[in-house]
Amino acid sequence: MSNISLIIEERPRNIGNFMVGRLLPFKDKRMVGPFIFIDHMGPAQMKPGQNMDIPPHPHIGLSTLTYLFEGNIVHKDSLGTEVEIKPGQVNWMTAGKGIAHSERTPAYLRQAEKSLHGLQIWVALPKHLEEIEPTFHHSDTADLPTWDQDGIAYTLIAGSIMGKTSPVPVYSPLYFLQLKNTSRQTVKIGAELYGEAGLYILDGSIESEGEIFQPKELLVAKNNQLCEFTMNENTTIYFFGGEPFPEERFIYWNFVASDYQRIEQAKQQWLDQKFAPVPGETDFVPLPGESDHLKHRT
Repeated sequence: MSNISLIIEERPRNIGNFMVGRLLPFKDKRMVGPFIFIDHMGPAQMKPGQNMDIPPHPHIGLSTLTYLFEGNIVHKDSLGTEVEIKPGQVNWMTAGKGIAHSERTPAYLRQAEKSLHGLQIWVALPKHLEEIEPTFHHSDTADLPTWDQDGIAYTLIAGSIMGKTSPVPVYSPLYFLQLKNTSRQTVKIGAELYGEAGLYILDGSIESEGEIFQPKELLVAKNNQLCEFTMNENTTIYFFGGEPFPEERFIYWNFVASDYQRIEQAKQQWLDQKFAPVPGETDFVPLPGESDHLKHRT
């Protein structure tokens, strides 16, 4: 991609009993458009009895987006939702003023060999919508806009771009777009991008101005309009971004807000177990100590 302003490589993080590659936030780039958090999960091969188990934990001020390449996760939340997400589907949970949820391996797979691979993403809410009622939306693979253009297969996972709109109910101008190819192709997409743009390489490689960029790299553009590059054969990439917010954002643990006092309130709410419970769940993730976890401004 021409005029790259920043290259972010995945950094390993432990999220309980599971390792991920952290992409955002990054010390030199806290957000790309409204996207404030991106984890690359796996690919992980899990033996019988080895499972993903993330007990109930809270969120405020954001929407979560889960998109799987392999594996299955059961999502349960304090709205009473219970949904199994499979590869190619989208889970979109909007926390708003507060929600709790758990993520676990389905019961029928817990004693089987299995794989898990996907993306966990947080999108910050506009300031005037940070305290909306929580909601949950699930989109099947067939619901997402797909099309072929110049030898590339496109899937629009969320947002609007290239004259298409995903059914995922986003709250600000954004896009999360998958591109896949089988043969070497040149991509000229700059005129379609708006706001800030990032490009994540999942498989294969891309070339720009004589340089080759590999998987597990996130590239941030200086100027979207100059975005032109070559996808080598059998490459999968993701464009994401959109209009940035005028206000700064704070992030602490699972909380995002434009006012840090709101995060302090949410911390106390979780300590006092004042978030609505997740039906059928008895345990929960405790609030991390101040010295143990992420606390910064964006």
